[in-house]
Amino acid sequence: MVHEQFKVVNYLANSFVVVEGKRNADNFYIIRQGKVKLVKENPIAQETNPLLGPGDFFGVIPCMSGHAHIESAVALTDVSLISVQRDQFGILIQKNPAVAMKIIRFFSRKLREFDQAITRLTFANAVEEDPEHLFKIGEYYLKKKNLPHAAYALQRYIQHCPNGLNRDKAIAHLKSINAPLKVPENPQKNNLTRIYKDNQMIFCENEPGDELYIIQGGKVKITKIVDEEVLLAVLKPGDIFGEMALLENRPRSASAITFGDTTLMAINRQNFETMVQTQPQLATRLIQLLSERIWTAYRQLENLMIRDPLGRMYDTLLIQVEKQKVRIAPKESFTFDFGVKELLNMVGIPQDKGDHLVVELLEDKNITLDEGKLICTNLEELEKTVNFYKKKSALERKREASKSS
Repeated sequence: MVHEQFKVVNYLANSFVVVEGKRNADNFYIIRQGKVKLVKENPIAQETNPLLGPGDFFGVIPCMSGHAHIESAVALTDVSLISVQRDQFGILIQKNPAVAMKIIRFFSRKLREFDQAITRLTFANAVEEDPEHLFKIGEYYLKKKNLPHAAYALQRYIQHCPNGLNRDKAIAHLKSINAPLKVPENPQKNNLTRIYKDNQMIFCENEPGDELYIIQGGKVKITKIVDEEVLLAVLKPGDIFGEMALLENRPRSASAITFGDTTLMAINRQNFETMVQTQPQLATRLIQLLSERIWTAYRQLENLMIRDPLGRMYDTLLIQVEKQKVRIAPKESFTFDFGVKELLNMVGIPQDKGDHLVVELLEDKNITLDEGKLICTNLEELEKTVNFYKKKSALERKREASKSS
């Protein structure tokens, strides 16, 4: 049922409802009647052009992330659509919690598609995080004499890898520090609230998890072990972390550790619908956060589809501009907080193979280097250059496909 606050719009067959690349997307659509096709100028990987019908939606990712449209939507038949403004999202999901769940399922599917395509293009292992690595993390903390964190990692290792190669060693380590073999249950586990003491591990990198957390009180450190423990962020009340658990069942990519006594709200797929009804503003923030994650994965994949490494360097610069939501206009400039060495690392080009690319990049009158920082003096030209490389790669793929067919 359409709530009176939502606008109904109608389009004739073959009309463009949204256009790829259009910015300031402040609404998305739910189809009431008719059929809509999603198309891209330069399709990425093996993506198909989906056909949508009544009850389906489109435009959620650009609307909720604040980025430009990543695809066009064309009316295949005469269509009647519900237009939902970004600031109406809370009202929509509170009255129709099933819509929020449908969006989460859609996000989950898109992320899986993008991840699989990224894996194909980079020849990377599908999952870098692995519960087997919990043992190494436990040993790292043992060496650092951080016994509570060592115990947690080793206990989770035994739980998730009961037949693991290092199970006996893990048990021996735990006995040597007089720690139980199981993680003590959180006393507040049965409802949404989780209460932790200072310096307590909420979850460990490489540990499977199905909950995301919203900080109600206290602070949380996000860390990762790269030879040594690296502090990635310190989160405060209102911040959300572990949100990818709502979309996929992959191990955690970093650890979360309390910084002072901390109270959290824990959300999983089972209680997400309850949160949508009782706290739609939190659900809205979560959808915005996940939209940003999906957009980032999409742009990473789009970047990998560019075959020319110089084109990928240009696009990596554009992605950084887009992330900041900076206005892209003629003679609009932007100073990046990194130089050419970092840019090569971001694109995955070894320093010795990237020198000639750096020379080519700096021959562009719109790209300069000042005190080690890259500067683009014309963002519109940067975007045009990226579009040139995208189209060039798309044409090459089309030619190859026509030869092989």
